[in-house]
Amino acid sequence: MTATAILLLFLGLAAGAAAGVLWASFAPGRKRPPGKARDASPAVEEEGAGREPAERQAADEERARLAMAVEQAGEAIVIADTDGSIRYVNPAFERITGYRREEVLGKNPRILKSGRQPDAFYREMWETLSDGRTWRGSFVNRRKDGTLFEEEAVISPVRDSAGSIVNYVAVKSDVTEERRREEQLRHAQRMEAVAKLAGGVAHDFNNLLTAVIGYADLLVLQLPETGPHHRHAEEIKRAGTRAAELTRQLLAFSRQQVLRPRELSMNDLLGGVESTLRKRLGSPIALSILRADDLGKVHADPAQIEQALIHLAARAKEVMPGGGKLVIETANVDLDDAYAQRHLFMRAGAYVMMAVTDTGPGMDAEAKARLFEPFSASTGSGKGLGLSSVYGIVKQSDGYIQVQSEPGGGTTFQIFLPRVDRAAAGVRPVPLERLRGSETVLVVEDEALVLDLVREVLTGYGYTVLAAAHGEEGLRVLSSHPGPIHLLLTDVVLPMMGGTDLAERAAALRPETRILFMSGHPEDTVIRHGVPGRPGEYLQKPFNPDAVARKVRETLDAPRAA
Repeated sequence: MTATAILLLFLGLAAGAAAGVLWASFAPGRKRPPGKARDASPAVEEEGAGREPAERQAADEERARLAMAVEQAGEAIVIADTDGSIRYVNPAFERITGYRREEVLGKNPRILKSGRQPDAFYREMWETLSDGRTWRGSFVNRRKDGTLFEEEAVISPVRDSAGSIVNYVAVKSDVTEERRREEQLRHAQRMEAVAKLAGGVAHDFNNLLTAVIGYADLLVLQLPETGPHHRHAEEIKRAGTRAAELTRQLLAFSRQQVLRPRELSMNDLLGGVESTLRKRLGSPIALSILRADDLGKVHADPAQIEQALIHLAARAKEVMPGGGKLVIETANVDLDDAYAQRHLFMRAGAYVMMAVTDTGPGMDAEAKARLFEPFSASTGSGKGLGLSSVYGIVKQSDGYIQVQSEPGGGTTFQIFLPRVDRAAAGVRPVPLERLRGSETVLVVEDEALVLDLVREVLTGYGYTVLAAAHGEEGLRVLSSHPGPIHLLLTDVVLPMMGGTDLAERAAALRPETRILFMSGHPEDTVIRHGVPGRPGEYLQKPFNPDAVARKVRETLDAPRAA
């Protein structure tokens, strides 16, 4: 039986009595009120003498059980008289609102008003109740300590035996936490939908950018530096590079960027990026970095974390055009279950926390709700993907980001990354002077612009290059080429035969051939197509000539697995 049903049942038993008398009737063993002497005959009285005390005791026990249920109900229960004065509240009301019973008896429920509902809201409520109808709804109220909370309520009129309204009873539930979690879930679902859209454009866009950047790079190398066309080629390359950065931010936001994580210290990372941050902020903004002693390590991609910091610094500069302060602080934190329950999808555990706090104008709740969405106007201009990529980088690093901000009170971004104890081996990059080679490389790519670019680049570095436009053509080359093929460089998504199927056939035909995949697809799409997740086997589009030559050399020089 719900608290509402219990209370109404009790009130039905005691209808017509005043609220104070109602509560007095809760006490078991209450004496029968004085009244008119019974006029029953002695015989009748003697016959009912055994039943009446038993019936009265049963009624008293029933009242006691109902009173106990009302007192121990999880919902707040309020009884008011017809002028709105409070006559009874249960312990749940005290727990939720912070008011003691004696502080509210005789007061009007308006002591809880938050100002969040207009006067018309309350007029409609009282019109419903005055008409003898039950009102159902939710509103935001204010606790004794000033904090706001949201509650759902059912308020019903209580009538006496003549049908007149003598009391109002409200059964109210605090749904603040439930509403907050619902909003967190809606926000996560909205971000996920936008992320899928952002990641979906990556493949074709990256193919085009690979060609634009690659050929512009070749032109810069080939054209005389004194001629006007050299400058034009450099501008094309710069524009392509900016477009590639936009694509990387989209992939970062959609948590589909290819990361190269390793064990790192956030204190060391801050030391390396500090000068860049100071240049980005400029002299009007004072930067302070507070490093915790004995800070734990995290497992993350240092380049991506640095990028996230740069985006946060850029936002700070935007919201503080007249100057201000930016404080970056690190700390070891241990999040308990209670904290995790207040933040949807967050797990309790040991973390390294990095807090980035500015003294800017702060944000209201609406701005915070859309802060990490692409092209959000919450940062002021709404022109970029900076904060959305910060969100994606942190999430893809198995971390969490929280925002604390109030209008006029600045903003704090808290980034939580899991603390780790394991050590990770780093990959030593190939020096520029060792990028050249003489091996034979089979390149399989269905985008003609990219195929021609890679062939030209690798030929320029001394390699013998075989080319194929799709998987089946690549298989024919693998089967018919008379000499060794040292490396198969293939796109993942190909017509007629996918890159992973081609790699499997290549492993059977030529076990000595190394495999290097390339793709403009987001990482999760690549993994679904079966690309091994080992370092050195994947080349992310768009890439420049130096990047493809370096990755080819790294793959050829990597020690073979046992």
